[in-house]
Amino acid sequence: MESSENYIAINKKAWDQRTEVHVDSDFYDNATFLKTKQSLNDIELAILGDLSGKKVLHLQCHFGQDSISLAQLGAKVTGVDFSPKAIEKAKQLAIETETEVEFICADIYDLPNHLNQSYDLVFSSYGTIGWMPDINKWAGIVSHFLKSNGQLLLVEFHPAVWMYDNDFKGIEYGYFNSKPIVEVEQGTYTDSNAPIETTMVTWNHPLSDVVNAAIANNLSIDLLNEYNYSPYDCFAGTKKIGEKQFIVEKLGEQFPLVYALKCTKHKK
Repeated sequence: MESSENYIAINKKAWDQRTEVHVDSDFYDNATFLKTKQSLNDIELAILGDLSGKKVLHLQCHFGQDSISLAQLGAKVTGVDFSPKAIEKAKQLAIETETEVEFICADIYDLPNHLNQSYDLVFSSYGTIGWMPDINKWAGIVSHFLKSNGQLLLVEFHPAVWMYDNDFKGIEYGYFNSKPIVEVEQGTYTDSNAPIETTMVTWNHPLSDVVNAAIANNLSIDLLNEYNYSPYDCFAGTKKIGEKQFIVEKLGEQFPLVYALKCTKHKK
């Protein structure tokens, strides 16, 4: 996995395959979403605040549910994903929900070549930055698109989670970003029995790397929260402890599963 073109092509193929399964899955429950037009969780809703009239850039938007949800809260939203299948489905979903959202198909690192705007908020959530090999470059892209005093909200699975094997029997990967993690997966997180096999290349980014990347790119830290649950039932061996709150039973309630990072771009 030496060249960037290689990992992008591999992961894009995986997400094209996943999208076809995810759109019709119970996990994403599009039937309910078409009625509610809201998919955001309490974690991010508690931090987002009033979005009325704000310009929001949603990075790695998948097939658009959260982008549409942000727009329903009054924001003017641009959603970005590198999967053509995901963007195709996102545009369809926007039409079905009668929601105005701009969707762009582009790799995040290449986004300045596809978009020339600035935003009040950059938003990214749940399983996104692990697909980026260089977190400092990612933070630079975020800073590039933020207005002065604009904010980043990253809500992400905790890097400690990705140290474990898929069944949480033991530690299999490093906490620090020393090398790519290459995996072949049967099915997908919405359906382990789905008839697809995907190869994926990811990277684990420790909290220190994420925070320092933000600081290095002119983003001051406003908030860093950690949570002992996931709002999604997307891991093996989970136990429900509250409404949309799931822990990995083997790890217990003392283990961090999610964190939220909020930053503000300050003047140089």
